[in-house]
Amino acid sequence: MPLDPQHTTQVSHADQMVPSDGQRPSRLRRFRESDLWWSFIHKPSAIISFGVLLFIVMAAFTAPLYVPQNPYDPGQLSLMNAQLPPIWQDGGTAPFLLGTDTQGRDILSTILYGSRISIVIGIAAVALSLLIGVGLGLIAGYAGGFIEGALMRFGDVLLSIPTILIAILVSAVARGALPPAWAEIGAAMVLVFAITLSNWVQYARIVRAQTNVEKRREYVQAARLLKVPAHRIMFRHILPNTLTPVLVAATLSFGLAILTEATLSFLGIGMPPSQPSLGTLIRLGNDYLFSGLWWIVIFPVVQLSLLVVSVNVLGDWLRDVLNPKLR
Repeated sequence: MPLDPQHTTQVSHADQMVPSDGQRPSRLRRFRESDLWWSFIHKPSAIISFGVLLFIVMAAFTAPLYVPQNPYDPGQLSLMNAQLPPIWQDGGTAPFLLGTDTQGRDILSTILYGSRISIVIGIAAVALSLLIGVGLGLIAGYAGGFIEGALMRFGDVLLSIPTILIAILVSAVARGALPPAWAEIGAAMVLVFAITLSNWVQYARIVRAQTNVEKRREYVQAARLLKVPAHRIMFRHILPNTLTPVLVAATLSFGLAILTEATLSFLGIGMPPSQPSLGTLIRLGNDYLFSGLWWIVIFPVVQLSLLVVSVNVLGDWLRDVLNPKLR
């Protein structure tokens, strides 16, 4: 009896969807077969930037295992080792590969420890901005009316003020309110709060716009008819459909947060010299740039540039992949 061609086609599609063992493919296999992975392995700039970023992060967080000293521990510093040039220049000596600063701190050690502070502050600022911005954007878009107008106008006011001015104001208020003993301990938290205060608005605007579109769709209307609570509709149904543009914005904002922290520390209102971030190291080294101690400032600048550029390249690639209009 001849086979029905339509039946044969349906069986072949089913065979392609379900493996021979009858189990669904693993998440790893689905990821490796996705457009995101295909685009990544065919984009040399994305691979290189990801490799550079991964190397910087791994080197920063494993630094205590191999660096010659802890630059934050005064007991490990010696003025006898101050102002040593890099090891390939006359006067350079091991184990100070990139030389030392005026306090005898190993430049490589300070760069790796400083990178760790900058990365942690950047991640914390982006995470807090996401938490506040996504929550307020969902509420504004779903509620509408006066609540939406008030939240968005407040966000517009914050956007009209430069981030540096907001950070200076927050830092000045925090320094005046905190006891002197807590000033250095709370410096990182003050930086995170200052960066968050101006960065949450972009996430709120993105999520609010997406929520205004999603709340008019049939599945949301059906959920309302079934008396599903508003918070469940927002966080279980609408939120997952707004995360793609938020993820792209967060990736790009991570590099901006690191740059903002470095700028504030360079201006002297960020991390203290006893716990230097990359911005603090650049500020301290800038005073000796024209006295021949170029390595104190050049190497932190290179590290900061590599970190920010790699993050921005990854963010641009992610935006191109996840935006269907750019395909």
